[in-house]
Amino acid sequence: MFLDVHTHAFHPKIAAKVLQQLESHYGISPVGEGVVEDLLPRAKRAGLDGVVVHCAATAAAQVVPANAFAVELQRHHPEVVAFGTVHPEYQDWEHQLDRLRAAGIRGLKLHPEFQGFRLDDPRLLPIIEAAQDDFVFMCHIGDKLPPAENPSCPYKLAALLDAFPRARFIAAHLGGYQHWQYALEALVGREVWMDTSSSLSFIDDATLHAIFDRHDRERILFGSDYPLFDPADECHRLQRRLDLSDGEIEVLLSSAATLLGLDGTTNVSAPPA
Repeated sequence: MFLDVHTHAFHPKIAAKVLQQLESHYGISPVGEGVVEDLLPRAKRAGLDGVVVHCAATAAAQVVPANAFAVELQRHHPEVVAFGTVHPEYQDWEHQLDRLRAAGIRGLKLHPEFQGFRLDDPRLLPIIEAAQDDFVFMCHIGDKLPPAENPSCPYKLAALLDAFPRARFIAAHLGGYQHWQYALEALVGREVWMDTSSSLSFIDDATLHAIFDRHDRERILFGSDYPLFDPADECHRLQRRLDLSDGEIEVLLSSAATLLGLDGTTNVSAPPA
C-alpha cells in the first residue's frame, strides 16, 4: 500500500486563507487548492493508494472542530488516513483522545510553530504518555531560528524519544526543516521515523545523502506536504536526487502503511527501554 504520509486538506471555507498564510510564512507558492477534492486526484496520478491528512489546532478552541473535520474526512474518503490534533492549553484532551480512538484515528499532529507552544512544553508529557500506545505522532520539526530559540528542533524531539521509548514519532521534513545538520547529530540512526516532505527543494546533496546513508531506510517515509508540493513531482524528485531504483522508492512509499498498521502487520514500534 503506497501512501503519502504528509499532506494537508482544509475546509473549503478556510482553504484560501490558509494557503495565503503558508505562502507568507515559508515563501513557497502552493501548487494545490488545499482541499481534499484536489488532493486525491493528484495522489492517484502519483500512483498512490492513499494519503495521510494532518489537522493541527492553532488554538485550544480549535481542537474540537479540527478533530471533527479529521473524523469526517476519514469517514467519507476511503483513501484518507486522518490524523487528529491536541493542544496543551486544551483541558479536556483525554476525552478527545477517546473520541479519536473510537473513530479509528491512528495519529496526532504536533506543529509547535503554528500551534503556539514549544515541543519541550511539560504540559505535553501526560498527553504523550496517554496517547503513545494508540497513536503515531507526526511532529513538525525545524524552521529558520536556531534550535534553542525555535519552538521545535531535533534536540527537543530527541529528548521525547528518550522519555518515551515506546512512542512512535515521525520527524517531519527529514528530521527538521532547515535543521538538517542538527538532525544528523540528534535523530539520524535512532528509532524514529522521518518523512521527506518540504525538504527536497532545500537540502543540499551531501546532507541529503548523509541522512539516507545513516538512517534505516524502512524508517524513512515519503511525504509531499501537499498543498505546498505535488505528490507526483516530489516522488520523481526524490527518486532522481538519490538515484533510487523502483524497488527502493517502493520501500519509501509503503513503509507508512506498516507503521500505521494498514498492511496487515502489527504496528512497528521501538523496543521497550
